[in-house]
Amino acid sequence: KEGKNPKGGLNAKGRASYKKGTLKAPVKSGDNPRRASFLSRMAGNSGPERDSKGKKTRLLLSLNAWGASSKADARSKAAAISKRNKNNA
Repeated sequence: KEGKNPKGGLNAKGRASYKKGTLKAPVKSGDNPRRASFLSRMAGNSGPERDSKGKKTRLLLSLNAWGASSKADARSKAAAISKRNKNNA
């Protein structure tokens, strides 16, 4: 619990405790390919964005941490970032 960021995702302590390797912090803006990949993966996840009480789920909190306001927004941002990166290559 202490490694979870209340605004979504993990905080620095949570990333440090992750055993598979080092996790990088979220990329909140820009055309980073990591951001496009994350947003497209998370947009495809099943599950609600809000729970039965109307509170944001961990899914939506994570999307917000990466600069998207919803699954649909994440999908469109990922496509736009990928398109810009492809045109710049």
